[in-house]
Amino acid sequence: MSMSPRLACIPHHLPFLDSLARRWLDLPDPEAAARGMILLPTRRAARALAEAFLRASGGRVLLLPRIAALGALDEAPLALAGTLDLPPAVPPMRRLAELSRLVLAAGRGLGGGVPGAADAWRLARALAQLQDEAARNETDLAESLPRLAEDWSENWAEHWQITLRFLRIVTEAWPLWLADNQMMDQAARQVALLRAQAAAWQALPPSTPVWAAGFASATPSLAALLRVVAELPQGRVVFAGLNRTLDDEAFATLPDSHAECGAARLLAALGARRDDVAVWDAPPGRGAPLVPRGRVAALHAALLPEQALGAWLDDDAPADLTGLAALSPADQQEEAGAIALLLRDALQTPGRRAALITPDRGLAARVVVELTRFGVAVDDSAGEPLAATPPAVLLRLLARACAEDLAPVALLALLKHPLAAVGGGPTQCRALARRLELACLRGPAPRPGLAGLRAGIDDPGLDGFLDDLARALAPLTARFAQAGPVPVQNLLDALIESAELVAGAEALWSQEEGNALAEHLADLAADVAVLPPQPAGELVGLLDATLEAVAVRSRRALRGRDSGEEHPRLFIWGLLEARLQSVEFAVLGGLVEGVWPAAADPGPWLSRPMRAAAGLPSPEAAIGQAAQDFLASACAAPEVVLSCPGRREGAPAVPARWLVRLRAWLRGRGQALDEHAALAWLRRLDQPEGPARPVPPPAPCPKLALRPRRLSVTEIETWMRDPYAIHARHVLRLRKLAPLEEAADAADYGSIVHDALQAFLEHHGADWPDDAPTRLQTAFLAALDAAKLRPALSAWWRPRLLRIAEWVAQTEGARRAIQAPTQIGTEIKGEAMIARLPGGTFTLRGRADRIERLDDGTLALLDYKTGSLPQASAVRDGWSSQLVLEAAMARLGGFGDAFAGETANLTYWSLSGGHQPGRVLVPVKPAELGALVGQCWEQLASLVAAYDDPLQPYLSQPRPGAAPRFTDYAALARVAEWSAAREEGGA
Repeated sequence: MSMSPRLACIPHHLPFLDSLARRWLDLPDPEAAARGMILLPTRRAARALAEAFLRASGGRVLLLPRIAALGALDEAPLALAGTLDLPPAVPPMRRLAELSRLVLAAGRGLGGGVPGAADAWRLARALAQLQDEAARNETDLAESLPRLAEDWSENWAEHWQITLRFLRIVTEAWPLWLADNQMMDQAARQVALLRAQAAAWQALPPSTPVWAAGFASATPSLAALLRVVAELPQGRVVFAGLNRTLDDEAFATLPDSHAECGAARLLAALGARRDDVAVWDAPPGRGAPLVPRGRVAALHAALLPEQALGAWLDDDAPADLTGLAALSPADQQEEAGAIALLLRDALQTPGRRAALITPDRGLAARVVVELTRFGVAVDDSAGEPLAATPPAVLLRLLARACAEDLAPVALLALLKHPLAAVGGGPTQCRALARRLELACLRGPAPRPGLAGLRAGIDDPGLDGFLDDLARALAPLTARFAQAGPVPVQNLLDALIESAELVAGAEALWSQEEGNALAEHLADLAADVAVLPPQPAGELVGLLDATLEAVAVRSRRALRGRDSGEEHPRLFIWGLLEARLQSVEFAVLGGLVEGVWPAAADPGPWLSRPMRAAAGLPSPEAAIGQAAQDFLASACAAPEVVLSCPGRREGAPAVPARWLVRLRAWLRGRGQALDEHAALAWLRRLDQPEGPARPVPPPAPCPKLALRPRRLSVTEIETWMRDPYAIHARHVLRLRKLAPLEEAADAADYGSIVHDALQAFLEHHGADWPDDAPTRLQTAFLAALDAAKLRPALSAWWRPRLLRIAEWVAQTEGARRAIQAPTQIGTEIKGEAMIARLPGGTFTLRGRADRIERLDDGTLALLDYKTGSLPQASAVRDGWSSQLVLEAAMARLGGFGDAFAGETANLTYWSLSGGHQPGRVLVPVKPAELGALVGQCWEQLASLVAAYDDPLQPYLSQPRPGAAPRFTDYAALARVAEWSAAREEGGA
């Protein structure tokens, strides 16, 4: 039979849903039409069709037909005759919990095991996806996988053999569970419902119109239903665009990754050819084209399959690019800002609707934020991850804080969460958290748990806060304190109880995201009882795993705005939400390989050949659907902008293959897509009026009374290299906060070396024991133990310290053989003063690592360095003046009478403990030392006198070649900004 009256196509250049609504309203029997039914792929398209009916009717009252979304069949108003005997579908959460239990059991059976419930849950989700894919394509895994297993020894590697044994979960264990519980998988039940509906309509065709519209591809069961619809007396199957320029051979052999492949397969399943499909073009005077026909032709030509690319050479006529433009931002943030400007500009035209279409949820979130600067609220119709909503984040932080025994980072993340209200309201909680942070969480971490916090603070005002915190966390910390595995349900109950004490039940469960989280946790708590008890630490990963891939439609981003509602003419759609819809302006964002389209992934279970042998579709079928979405979206508005950032997540981005194809096709005609001006708008938006004024280096000139009159010998070098650091530290009195959970670093290593040598020399003095190497090693190991480092770091540093001890013993023995000291002082504090200065007396203080009195009455100064040594030239030139200034202090008696006098030599010891354990540097010859000491002291006096001038500024790194290697005040001085300006010649 000819199916031409039953198959139709609405071309891409027409708005699909509006054209469909007008065609339905043109049916000759309005009463029958009101009782009819229209089947659509998605619920979003069903809602949009109702709006299209309103536009097509001119706002008059009319009875709409039943509109059903086959993507949500259980909620569709279909009369599914004979399906009441089908078992119910297993709830999704219960399914994952039961599969997780089977995964844990199977892992133990295969000998490898699964680390915990979190990994088992993720594997269960992957198994569920494999089951659903097989069910939708009506592939019997119980039959196909054992057939694959017969060829193990010949075709598959050993790890695939293990995988196939593991997949007995879905071929044997899971079907038995479903049978015992009289349930069905949801995907299998939907297939059964479609088959039942097809049989019911075939046995008793409805007397009213039934149309199925907008299906670009179909599973076997859906194709069977569409075939029945096409054969009904008043049935229609309506396609959304159909490429008629391809020859029949190329159309029949399209690869899975082509945009028209799904339609070709669907036509074949319907037993029809393209010639059987009637074209529903717009009647004269009605339904103006949505886009130029030339754009559709250009896109079809650019997306030709490989075997038909010869057609590019046959036609060199210019393409109609009216309304099509490109956007080439540098990165994701620039892309979001430019798109926000485009959407805001679209609102300038009354009645104009605009949409961002993208599968990139990160880009969608950025655009939502960027639009707020214009006071425009827009909602992402694809929703947001439930795991990223405030109440879910609070629960995840709470679980992690208890799992890490209240480690500083985890604890502060919890206490500074906007919903945390321990000890009062959120504002008071954050204030107390900041006090606790400064009291004991900065620097080395306190001992674990609340006892460690109490021992680390000296602030009575925090005692009540810690009491409140202990009460709030008690339900969960008690579970973590239990020895051995804990029932997962008990862990969840304790987590919820503690979360309500931390945030308050009303704040935690309110709004859409709180309600969604409450429902999720209620289902989870009821179903995880089947899991075996788990270690308490598994709660963190399990909570994250169960929240993955769960989205919620939240209006959180809209709260706090003046209107509290999204703009009625702006939309952000994912690819599924955008299907069949049209607007006046659209931006296709994130056109990058790996995003749109996503990478073709065969999944964790079966390779491509195994999928083909099992009868499953190829991974490239998803690329074909993404290509169809690109084609439809590029024809969804009269004006379309194609956006592709140059970089994504810090790496160069590869443009989407369809964008590359389109540009190559246009280049062959001497054409190119016009770049939209939005990037220029964006750059002008954030530029100041007039020429840019580079930021000059800071030049503070504090009053003389505020300038420091007391500095250490190490700070003199800082003063010379970076005067601004002295100003920030001593005038502004700013100190860099210690990091959270500060780890032991080079400074701690240096402290251990200094403490060991000090302890050894204080005990032995100038005497040198015969067993010096052994005693030195003992001193170094004692200092290492006293530091109480984590075991791994202690084990790493131990051999280095022993090598230093051996090197010191050899070097010291050689020194004493030449000239032995009569007296040794270690870590000696001293000070010396410079009088008769404009600002008054200046005091230089210092602490010498080691001073020796030699047998000729002179002194020797030694300085230990566990890092890099200063250059000898820097010492002689005064840039590294620490030891020279200490010699000047000794000359003036600054270290006491016992170590007063002239210094005969200065020595640096580099004590790294590496391949070369130590190294000696004598930067100044003894004959030159006396003059250098006097010269350095005079330079210091001149430096102090210069800064006693109130007009002398404390400049930041005034000599680039002598800038310090490390500084705590570079950000405060905005060094990066004015340095860049200076390099460019701007300042």
